Amino acid sequence: MDSEYKLGFIKGYLGTEKEIFRCKSCNWPLCSQKCSGLNKRLGHTEVECAILRETQSSNFLDYNDFSKIRSRLCALAPFRCLLLKKTDPKSYDLLLDMEHHNDLRRNIPEIWDTNQRKVVDTIIKDWGLNCFTEEEIHTMCGILEVNSFEIGHQDRNIRGLYPTAFLMSHDCVPNTNHCDEEANYRLTVRASTKIENGYPVTLSYAYTLQNTLKRREHLLDNKFFECYCKRCSDPTELGCYSSALQCPKCKSGLVLCDNPLDCDSSWSCTNSSKDCPGYIIKAKSLKLLLNRISHEVDQIDGNDIESMELFLNKYRNVLHPTHYICLGIKISLSQTYGRIKGYLINELDESILERKVELCREVLEVLDIIEPGYTRIRGVTLFEIHAPLMMLLTRDLANQSLSKAELKKRLKEVFKYLTEANIILKHEPESSPEGIMGKAAADALVQIKDWQKIVGKF
Repeated sequence: MDSEYKLGFIKGYLGTEKEIFRCKSCNWPLCSQKCSGLNKRLGHTEVECAILRETQSSNFLDYNDFSKIRSRLCALAPFRCLLLKKTDPKSYDLLLDMEHHNDLRRNIPEIWDTNQRKVVDTIIKDWGLNCFTEEEIHTMCGILEVNSFEIGHQDRNIRGLYPTAFLMSHDCVPNTNHCDEEANYRLTVRASTKIENGYPVTLSYAYTLQNTLKRREHLLDNKFFECYCKRCSDPTELGCYSSALQCPKCKSGLVLCDNPLDCDSSWSCTNSSKDCPGYIIKAKSLKLLLNRISHEVDQIDGNDIESMELFLNKYRNVLHPTHYICLGIKISLSQTYGRIKGYLINELDESILERKVELCREVLEVLDIIEPGYTRIRGVTLFEIHAPLMMLLTRDLANQSLSKAELKKRLKEVFKYLTEANIILKHEPESSPEGIMGKAAADALVQIKDWQKIVGKF
């Protein structure tokens, strides 16, 4: 378990509401006059309010332009970090133990200059707080950028700092997963696989479902280090082929990166026979291709099943079936079939039920490689696969096309998936989508066990 730093946020800041509530004391925006973060350590504290009031900082807020207000809010989190120097020196010292990479960030104008304009100049020039140096403010910006965890639920994008979790090493096949409690944002880190004595406890600071090119780009741009893990070093990505393309020449070989640790490396076909006389594509051309395909994916509505299936069919001879772009579409389909109007689980015909099962199995095979063990996405996928399997089973049973042995075999499979899904998802916050699934998995297990009274133990 890991406690968060006393930084917090003002809950519900600046949605799309026409009316903006303001703090009666400092005139800064609130989600409501009854904001649960008002005068709380994880919110708008009295000390913060007093300083914002005394500096007349709200004079720089343009309430007619949401974008300008959001720009000013960029200074708030670093400012709260700096306040800890006075209000909570112990926590401030813990913050200073975190890496800020000022030496690297200083040479990246789009980061350093943006922080200078939106944070440093706001605090020193606009608010007149000369008690902080420019270097101190940039340091806090770096600490937030490098060490923060994405947390929160219900479509809220929040970042938090944790005094122990930040010490964990990165790996693109992590052996832990984490979740945070919605009420107090306390972070819990759990082992997802067995960790042998002496082995590092790792998490991923990149999105594991992306390919090596995207992961390493994210880590370098946002965490300021390059990853050389086994997955990043392997052109096949440990056999999950998240980066692989189908060769357009021979149609049988795979196009893989010659040196995945070099973002400018060329890509070539693995087929060395006469059928494919050395197909090669330059990194620049490949990136343009992937950007174009990704843009096409971005235009697809998340509930548009037909468009997602058409996309997979369109690029079946371009992208490997488990390419990260295809995998993302397949995960969406596996979770959408059975859940939207026109595709509710009890309305699906046999072929679509089997399609949902097929999608889930494909996803699980990849997860066994890149997110092994008890991970959130695995728990969700295990829950998703149980529904079509159970629906197919009950229909076959109604048609009297199942022997008792076959019935027990198929019930055992569903029972296995639900049991593992429940083990994983029961740790998720109760009100989160995954937590709700965990409760549903537990309820479904009770119903499955009732079958044992009919067919015997399985």
